[in-house]
Amino acid sequence: MTVPSRASFPDTRSWIRAFPGARASPPRTGLPMPGDRELPADPVALFLSWLEEAAAAGVVEPHVATLSTVDAAGVPDARTLLLKDVTARGWWFSTDLRSPKARQLLANPTAALTFYWREQGRQVRVRGRVERGDAEVSGRDFRDRSVTARAVAAASRQSEILTDIAEYDDAVGAAVSEVEADPSSVPGTWQAWCVVPDAVEFWHADPDRRHLRVRYRRTPPHEAVRWRPDALWP
Repeated sequence: MTVPSRASFPDTRSWIRAFPGARASPPRTGLPMPGDRELPADPVALFLSWLEEAAAAGVVEPHVATLSTVDAAGVPDARTLLLKDVTARGWWFSTDLRSPKARQLLANPTAALTFYWREQGRQVRVRGRVERGDAEVSGRDFRDRSVTARAVAAASRQSEILTDIAEYDDAVGAAVSEVEADPSSVPGTWQAWCVVPDAVEFWHADPDRRHLRVRYRRTPPHEAVRWRPDALWP
């Protein structure tokens, strides 16, 4: 469905409210509830199932997530990035240690990742502490990037003011030559990070706003189960 142009509406609010919403499947087929045999005991298993379904359904870049952090003053910050891996430990991404998000994580190693698959009316929210991957994991992540992506990562002074685009082009060009000369090299500033979750929420939309929500919370070490799922009010 196409929304008419903004000029067709009396104000911005009316125009925004006319945007089409997600048309997800009926709630009871979209997300098992606690107590259902179909609900996995571990949120990683459910996430990977949803990620696979999103990829199979043709969702564009299903591995894109929003990473939310806070700065030294406690002011929230957010940006989109690519998920690099999911393991029993948690959800992985990477960045240069000189970047604002890395500096924020070093000062306050907690974060949230949000995945949104519009075509399926689904969200996943991952919250917890953030841990640094070792040199082997970080190096593998960097070498898996294309030559140009490695060069940009090595040359970029991320988020600093850029006054001359030629300076940027020259820096990337020089970095490309260095990467091609030594494809195994990894900058000491490249870092893989893992969000080790305390909570993971799955959200499935309903056109009538009868959304389904299930949140997994990590249990204390002495309990027999690792995760406790709860249904949440929409």
